[in-house]
Amino acid sequence: MTNNEILRSLNYTFRLNENKISSIFSHVEQKIENQMITSWLKKDEDEGFVIAQDQDLSNFLNGFIIEKRGKKGPDAPIPLVDKDLNNNKILKKLKIALNLQSDDMIAILKLVDFKLSSHELTAFFRKEGHKNFRPCKNQILRNFLLGLTAKYRS
Repeated sequence: MTNNEILRSLNYTFRLNENKISSIFSHVEQKIENQMITSWLKKDEDEGFVIAQDQDLSNFLNGFIIEKRGKKGPDAPIPLVDKDLNNNKILKKLKIALNLQSDDMIAILKLVDFKLSSHELTAFFRKEGHKNFRPCKNQILRNFLLGLTAKYRS
């Protein structure tokens, strides 16, 4: 999945608009113009479409965590930006932002008839290099985002 597809999906699921997305970015002290957000949310074939970079999606997800869970404290450091974002990191950031447990995530996947065991799910959150680590494939992330849409839009 592309960063733009993920942004579009989260935008639709949580009924965000450009101003809300801009305020989410402001949680991590990044100023994004509404015009840039509009360009990211356009379809790939539309005129004016701009590719969202890994650091842009990472900043959005870090801001989304703060938006949903609140800041840790007044002097809390700004979360680090992932310049090499992958599906495992995206899934983990969404899990943190929405305060989901493994059972919640499995239930969300079941909403779109996608079955995943808790062992398979936890393998995505292991440290890369661990013997049980598994990369999260696009199909799993896509189904998880569809499950979020089913849960939060219905």
